[in-house]
Amino acid sequence: MAGTATPATTLLVKQEVEHQIHTYEHDPRAESFGTEAVDALGGRLGVTALQVFKTLVVSLDTGKLAVAVLPVPNRLSLKAAAAALGAGKAAMAERADVERSTGYVFGGVSPLGQRKRLATVIDASALEWDRVLCSGGRRGLEIELAPADLVRLCAAVTAPISAG
Repeated sequence: MAGTATPATTLLVKQEVEHQIHTYEHDPRAESFGTEAVDALGGRLGVTALQVFKTLVVSLDTGKLAVAVLPVPNRLSLKAAAAALGAGKAAMAERADVERSTGYVFGGVSPLGQRKRLATVIDASALEWDRVLCSGGRRGLEIELAPADLVRLCAAVTAPISAG
């Protein structure tokens, strides 16, 4: 796989945050990037799907974009995410807006090192684990780190944002 330097990994090195980088061969036919990461790395690393977090960008009724980070198998509660981010409503952001704002390709959006820092909410379940994985800023690239470091580096709030 090509090099692992991305804005996300560069931020972790610069901030001297303990982390591990994991790569896998991305299948361009994959329908769910998160599920692909779980399938590729879960067994190899001894982590459950609930420790692998996906990054979703939402559009708030305030006119701003924001980031929601939650376990891959869970669905996002737009209502809970909006409330945690101080908005009345949220909807999934348009793909072009996601890529333009974050600087990452769709399906490889990391909550770390985005072009423009967006308000971020991380599902409270992250704090139940000693380590979690999130996108490293490229399809096929995951970062393993302590959830407290993820929260701190994203300047995130934590809240239960998973639906049912």
